[in-house]
Amino acid sequence: MDFAKRLLDLGYHAPTTYFPLLVAECLLIEPTESEAKEMLDGFVEALVQIQHEAETDAEMLHNAPYTMPVNRLDEVRAAKQLDLAWSGE
Repeated sequence: MDFAKRLLDLGYHAPTTYFPLLVAECLLIEPTESEAKEMLDGFVEALVQIQHEAETDAEMLHNAPYTMPVNRLDEVRAAKQLDLAWSGE
């Protein structure tokens, strides 16, 4: 999850995480056929940068993203304290 959140800071759409469920800590990366090789190379460079950050400053990586309007959400709290607008009518 931390890798996916950090990719947002580097200008890439976060990939699907933890899918398929039978692969632990999985990232599902599906570039389209029309993506240029330069873009894919940049994505790989971003992953290498994130790997280096994970090895040298794991806490910084854990707190990502930093450049989004909303930083890391408390997903456990959101799941436990639902705030629904639907009234059932």
